Amino acid sequence: MTPVATLELRPGKERSLQRRHPWIYAGAVAHVIGRPAPGDLVRVVGADQRFLAWAAFSPESTIRARAWSFLEHEIPDDAWLSARVAASVARRAHLTRRTDAIRLVFGEADSLPGLIVDRYADQLVVQLMAAGVDARREAIVDALVTATGASRVYERSDAASRQREGLPSREGALRGAVPVAAVDIIEDGVRYQVDVVRGHKTGFYIDQRDNRRRLAQLAAGKRVLNCFCYTGGFSLAALSAGAAAAWSIDSSAEALAVAKTQQVLNSIDSPAHWIQGDVFDALKRFAADGQRFDLIVLDPPKFAPSVQHLDRATRAYKQLSLAALRLLEPDGRLLTFSCSGAVSVDLFQKVVAGAVIDARVDAQMLERLAAGEDHPVSMTHPEGEYLKGLLLARL
Repeated sequence: MTPVATLELRPGKERSLQRRHPWIYAGAVAHVIGRPAPGDLVRVVGADQRFLAWAAFSPESTIRARAWSFLEHEIPDDAWLSARVAASVARRAHLTRRTDAIRLVFGEADSLPGLIVDRYADQLVVQLMAAGVDARREAIVDALVTATGASRVYERSDAASRQREGLPSREGALRGAVPVAAVDIIEDGVRYQVDVVRGHKTGFYIDQRDNRRRLAQLAAGKRVLNCFCYTGGFSLAALSAGAAAAWSIDSSAEALAVAKTQQVLNSIDSPAHWIQGDVFDALKRFAADGQRFDLIVLDPPKFAPSVQHLDRATRAYKQLSLAALRLLEPDGRLLTFSCSGAVSVDLFQKVVAGAVIDARVDAQMLERLAAGEDHPVSMTHPEGEYLKGLLLARL
């Protein structure tokens, strides 16, 4: 791809690029020399005209450009893009020993800003969330097919971030036919079914793989409560590992129907209670009935899509944690999560600590929890760390 324009930054705004942070905000741009279209490759220079990066232009976004490369000799053409995709796929190859559901590309962390690619068995699902990757859709799909050998690629570019890029929502088959049935996957010996067309995110919460395994390690003989269970990933992992029983709550009857089907697929005979309803109301009913649990999982949806929602989100996280701690048996374990990028690790820990104080219980933080290694965080782009969690023990 040939650069068609130059972005000249304001004095002093070059520092983040010199530190290899990939985002260039609109306020940092002094001049756009040329007439780049959305997604076009642009040369980024400082006020002194020194080269800083090759980037993809996005005129509608507050992130005016996203850097592809910080090396002047490394112009990101299709061959470069193909090599970058192949390297990202290769870094995850060892995970196939545990699962056939893997995040193959994680945006900025893999130096492919705005690109998300998940693999479910022989089905790839892509999300093109920024103007640069959207403009190079065909080259990206070709590179993915070459790197993986997969013949089916489905697009789920339906997140709100596309609107901020001035891009319409797009869904449909890019290679092969539209999936008409759920895709069967295996993770740590447990079978799941993934609806890549209508399911949450790209169909499954791949990012919680290691945390499902951690729960399974604790589950034998335990009573488990899984809140916001979706299709029951945590519940099935615990039951397959010998949990005595599991109670799972979600607002979606459709998701719970999938969970029940997966219970049968895994030949699970232990009691599994699938409850449709509001989690906050259900926790109140459990408390009123005197129910107690040995293991509780709180994995709510994104409460803070932006910093403007932080106050409301922290109140909700605290309310959930407080209710769960009061339902937890002594020596019980709580796994609590936030997938809100606007909520920092430190803030989340402070909110949960506040819940511990208000619950008037003693608790220890045993571990910090995070997304699996196929969701890495670039050391120069800490904004990529969205999933954080805590494993607590009630004393």
